[in-house]
Amino acid sequence: MNIQNFSLSEKLVSSSYVRQGLQARRGHEQLVRVLLQQGKCPEEGWSESTVELFLNELAVMDSNNFLGNCGVGEREGRVASGLVAKRHYRLIHGIGRSGDIAAVQPKAAGSSLLNKITNSVVLDVLKFTGVRSVSSCFVVPMATGMSLTLCFLTLRHRRPGARFILWPRIDQKSCFKSMLTAGFEPVVIENVLEGDELRTNLEEVERKIEELGAENFLCVHSTTSCFAPRVPDRLEELAVLCAKHDIPHIVNNAYGMQSSKCMHLIQQGARVGRIDAFVQSLDKNFMVPVGGAIIAGFDENFIKEISKMYPGRASASPSLDVLITLLTLGANGYKKLLAERKELYGHLAQELSALAERHGERLLHTPHNPISLAMSLNRLQTHGTAAVTQLGSMLFTRQVSGARVVPLGVEQTVSGHTFRGFMSHADAYPCPYLNAASAIGITRDDITLCIKRLDKCLKSLSKEACGEKSESGSPKGNKINT
Repeated sequence: MNIQNFSLSEKLVSSSYVRQGLQARRGHEQLVRVLLQQGKCPEEGWSESTVELFLNELAVMDSNNFLGNCGVGEREGRVASGLVAKRHYRLIHGIGRSGDIAAVQPKAAGSSLLNKITNSVVLDVLKFTGVRSVSSCFVVPMATGMSLTLCFLTLRHRRPGARFILWPRIDQKSCFKSMLTAGFEPVVIENVLEGDELRTNLEEVERKIEELGAENFLCVHSTTSCFAPRVPDRLEELAVLCAKHDIPHIVNNAYGMQSSKCMHLIQQGARVGRIDAFVQSLDKNFMVPVGGAIIAGFDENFIKEISKMYPGRASASPSLDVLITLLTLGANGYKKLLAERKELYGHLAQELSALAERHGERLLHTPHNPISLAMSLNRLQTHGTAAVTQLGSMLFTRQVSGARVVPLGVEQTVSGHTFRGFMSHADAYPCPYLNAASAIGITRDDITLCIKRLDKCLKSLSKEACGEKSESGSPKGNKINT
């Protein structure tokens, strides 16, 4: 409805009612105008009606929705199912062109605008969550692992003679395979044990650089968010080493956006040394479906190089999902979720510590990990490794998802490389343990139910072990493969 149509409406409905409707419409339009002018996440969230009005306005700008369009090409935004069209708000053309995921499509002005606005809003969120000097970013319709691969492939053109990627160990398959998929050989740096924490071995990092030669390294591939007892890498020190030896630095910040500590590490690393790009997941940080990531950095030209490395057009679904979410939450709504997560981290730590004490265990001391916690399972281990792994099965069948039980002595071969003590980020961590995390969206009820069910599982396993001991006259155990 434009001004002329509103004027015509006054012939059919009282002019006072029409003017009231026009004012309401202008309220929606003002929100859109501010978004387009500033390119920032709105302070307060929009109503669903405003979001849908905006998306419908974008959709009618795409050629597949033109009333008189006659398409004779191979890609005309045709959709067989009405449900599929509704699911995507009739934004069918995707984002980018064959040579650049950030390019504007002549046939899809609305989808192109969606892409530009989403990247601008996400950049604003990166800044207010802690990385204030970030200069550029884009949403890519791939999860974290493949997004890291895209970064490595881009660096290949800058460093064609490089063979290795230096990687402080983290036991997560996708980040390891991201390096192999790009065609590089990971140089695994084992972590050092400091108290209960597993931390970056800086001396070994520098020794490897000197041994293999800085020119032979594509980059250093570091990590922020991770499962305790591993903690975020020493990003500042690694960034200084990268600057010193002129080695690029890519950071896996998978779910680190929700942590002010992880974001501060990236900001500080870029300030004192070198960080070329950092990658974060959309689903883990914004509670949207899996399938998207944000690639960001401090050199706009390098981030453009990465976007141009993506072959072909791309799905707009991840961009659409995160834009809808951020417009609905607003900056204040998202900040509130971050504050609640941080508060509940303390509550989870208290509850897990009390539970551990009741069962003769302890909460591992990992103050440098701002998201994940770990509780020892030493007493359970005395009944054998099977008892430890059984706890994980029991929790899963009791609908406790996300809790990780890490036994001793697990070996796992990933693409030809064998990791000892897999899942524990070390060859021989001193004890088995259970992980729980306070991630964005967690509630106090989640924690209460988890602790209650974990308590019952531990009691059940303890009774079962005592019964077996009384029947056999001796503890039943399994040999532990270390």
